[in-house]
Amino acid sequence: MMMNVPLTVPMMFEHAERYFSKKVVISRTAGGIHRFTYGEISQRTRRLAHALEKLGVQKGDRVGTLAWNHHRHLEAYFAIPSIGAVLHTINIRLSPQQIAYIINHAEDNVLLIDPDILPLVEAIAPHLSTVKAFVLMSNTDLPDSPLKPLYSYETLLAESDPAFSFPSIEDENQAAGMCYTSATTGNPKGVVYTHRSIVLHAMALGLADSTAVSERDTVLTVVPMFHVNAWGLPFACVWFGSTQVLPGPYFTPQLLAELIESEQVTVTGGVPTIWLGLLKELEQKVYNLSSLRGVLCGGSAAPLAMVRAFEEKWKVPFYHAYGMTETSPLVSFARLKSYQDGSEEDRIQSLTRQGYMVQGTEMKVVGAEGEVKWDDREMGELLLRGPWIASEYYRDERSDDTFKDGWLHTGDVVTVDEEGSIKVVDRTKDLIKSGGEWISSVDLENTLMTHEAVFEACVVGIPHEKWEERPLACIVLKDLYKGQNLKLEILQFLHTQFARWWIPDDIVFVDEIPKSGVGKFLKRELREQWQDYYVGSTTVID
Repeated sequence: MMMNVPLTVPMMFEHAERYFSKKVVISRTAGGIHRFTYGEISQRTRRLAHALEKLGVQKGDRVGTLAWNHHRHLEAYFAIPSIGAVLHTINIRLSPQQIAYIINHAEDNVLLIDPDILPLVEAIAPHLSTVKAFVLMSNTDLPDSPLKPLYSYETLLAESDPAFSFPSIEDENQAAGMCYTSATTGNPKGVVYTHRSIVLHAMALGLADSTAVSERDTVLTVVPMFHVNAWGLPFACVWFGSTQVLPGPYFTPQLLAELIESEQVTVTGGVPTIWLGLLKELEQKVYNLSSLRGVLCGGSAAPLAMVRAFEEKWKVPFYHAYGMTETSPLVSFARLKSYQDGSEEDRIQSLTRQGYMVQGTEMKVVGAEGEVKWDDREMGELLLRGPWIASEYYRDERSDDTFKDGWLHTGDVVTVDEEGSIKVVDRTKDLIKSGGEWISSVDLENTLMTHEAVFEACVVGIPHEKWEERPLACIVLKDLYKGQNLKLEILQFLHTQFARWWIPDDIVFVDEIPKSGVGKFLKRELREQWQDYYVGSTTVID
């Protein structure tokens, strides 16, 4: 028999406190760049935990955060779960109505708010039914505000105990955090993370064949801390003693490049739109990226051209991962196996895939006739299960549509090669059905973005009288090519790589593609905007 020692968030924190007190957190706020040792962060975190307890926060209470990536948010990541409460990170890029819904649905008792987000909270405050206290995450004087009671974060810390003892948490399956999905239809859905799931997920981030985060790393967390716990990186980095760089609000590609260079960042993580912006900045100015051992990419499929640019032009290893809010999020990671010695082109192509399941998680891929063959051709929906994968949504009847027979039905359509590496073909709702055949919008988008003139591309299915649906490509050109008539050239470019019936009937050139709060293309908006585009059209373009 083994010792029954619960896996908890304070266990991770206390390990860092004991062994990594000299390591550093570099935090950018509106007030500039700040540097704190983990020892200082430890005392501040214990002060925050004590302050929240004095505000009346009890076991199981929800504490919401509306904040960017900085040291105060990091302190909240550990202070809240360590007193038995639930860290609720709120996506500040959702609509005010959705944010109000999320706060009420979670029943948040206290809100921690960044100063620039204060006006948003003031506007929705009359609609908040459960919030008893507001805390401004700033070291400035409190402004006049209708929010009552409103407290100063730094004042609360100054009045609290830096040696505060966390209460004992005996049940590792107790709720520790929660996050809501980005809603494409209906209200956002809540996912609750347990102490156990957070610890096991953080451990997976340290595996050699995963992100391999370690004490020796300096990690720049670009993915927002309000999005799936910043992919679990803050938890893992504290536990492992990694130096952390938190870029704060309203960062730019230039700022990210400067931080990578000045802080000697070794690992950074974000969505494809972030890395497209960084590549654009690298074309404008020379930066030293030699410290980077890996750029982590997730959230949506990485375009081949982007992977190639990092790997071949800038000599920066590129790692593609897959996950979702319901999976904490990491479940698969793209790496070649030791015996896969293909060409350089094969290697680059493999990095655009979503890769193999991370140890501890399981998958099956189910099509119309049952589980699909591992031939990289037969398509099916990806189903997942594992110890850091949700089993239901929080107080939501839509759980039955997603969680069935012990499996999470992701809604992602994939193929699997003979090695078990998955490739996301599309979301079930984004696959284009034309003349009874399926077309992958993701494959078209990734190919379009290999064209030298294309900065971003999004392909959607538009209603068609004869073919049910036909693809329409929405393209943002690079600055150098704007104003040029490249429609025929780009369509001919696609003809060399796809069957004729896959080729979009037309291309529309746009200044910007609408995106969600975490940088994903909002295809629903494009479908609504262009829904009548093919009215009266009966032929597939030649």
